[in-house]
Amino acid sequence: MEKAEKNKGKQYIYITKQTNEFSRCKIGITTNLSARLKIYNGTGNSIDNQYLYLFTCEVEDMRQLEKDIKKEFTGFREVANKEMYFFNEMLFEKYVNYIKEHPLFLEEIFIKKEEPEEKIKYKTKEKPSLKEQGLSQKDVMQQAQKVKDDEFYTRLEDIEKEIAMYDKEIWKDKCVFCNCDDAVDNDERRTSAFALFFLKNFKELQLKKLICTHYTGGDDIFRQGANGYIFTKEGWSEIKEDYDNMKLFPTKYDGSFDHPISIRILNEEADIVCTNPPFSRAREYYKLIIESGKKFLIIGNFTNAKNDAYIPYFIDKKIWFGHFRVGIFQNPKRETVQAPAYWFTNFPVINRPRYKFLKLMPIKDIPDKYKRWDDSGTLLIDKCFIPNNYKHPFAISPQAIFNGLLEKDYKIVQKKQYRPYINGKEVFARVLVQKIVC
Repeated sequence: MEKAEKNKGKQYIYITKQTNEFSRCKIGITTNLSARLKIYNGTGNSIDNQYLYLFTCEVEDMRQLEKDIKKEFTGFREVANKEMYFFNEMLFEKYVNYIKEHPLFLEEIFIKKEEPEEKIKYKTKEKPSLKEQGLSQKDVMQQAQKVKDDEFYTRLEDIEKEIAMYDKEIWKDKCVFCNCDDAVDNDERRTSAFALFFLKNFKELQLKKLICTHYTGGDDIFRQGANGYIFTKEGWSEIKEDYDNMKLFPTKYDGSFDHPISIRILNEEADIVCTNPPFSRAREYYKLIIESGKKFLIIGNFTNAKNDAYIPYFIDKKIWFGHFRVGIFQNPKRETVQAPAYWFTNFPVINRPRYKFLKLMPIKDIPDKYKRWDDSGTLLIDKCFIPNNYKHPFAISPQAIFNGLLEKDYKIVQKKQYRPYINGKEVFARVLVQKIVC
């Protein structure tokens, strides 16, 4: 049967993803790329949540290559659906590289993405397009499983690991605000990891106050009920406290970070914000927090560093990476999931450990396979090799920024992500940087 299939015509492997399906993609096979996409988009999907191809190629034996992909990326497949794989930019690159290097790979197929006028007509202010959000198809790493499933819960050990890297003095006599469903309960199992960390370390950090809010709009993983509340702990006590008596339930308060009451607390009481905001609303959240002028230590999407909505913050030195990557979370079902993210902050990062991964050297010493020029003549650099004698702008991955490049006399020179083309085909988006000349 497979042999007969091979003789019918061209065979294709594709990677496709819905615009609002932030952390998953489909890797599949077909003999008709156009028809397959129409099938995906004809099953009740809204006009602003359509499937789009991220990668398509012709292969010799699609079924065999599909089997090899499943075997190679077993750990990144979803059990419930064999076509579904975890998605982020780094994983996407791994998928593509594996396919291209496979003996059955023939040729990458470039498919022009069409934007029907109807899509523009039906867009609403409440739900901006990816372009309006500063996102691209390849840059929506791990922002949510679905809108209804937009909740990844941080582990206590990841919070402890990051906060241990900062001087304890930054917390002394400060009010910490955890404003993204950071529930508090007398039972630790019903308490968010952020709230639990600060409750356990309240005395050691010499905090003045801790304020946490419970959000009613998501899955009630902490079993806190349908009413939003504000938990406030002020001062440290040797006596075991009843946390239920420290909660305030304002009328019609849902606990969301952008509720007027939450915004008032942010502006009038908080000194430091520390939490894991919902990835699908990160653009709104970061704007709110940065404009408040408060200090923060929060978890976010790795691709923020090359996202149009965030690059200006990096340029203006209003935000930068923290110390560590966060790779494991819990979903609302209390299942462990992989959703690579990173810490972001505006606290000084002293002696960043990842400086050692920056390979600064003369451009002639950078291996040829890690440097190339695109169709416009811009230098593209990979694997954190950095030319230290190159005066012109060049394009890099956000990984170099995570490793601390902007603290090594380099600056971002373009407020939008850089989209390079090689031989007329778009390759991975990057950030355009340049060495600072004194």
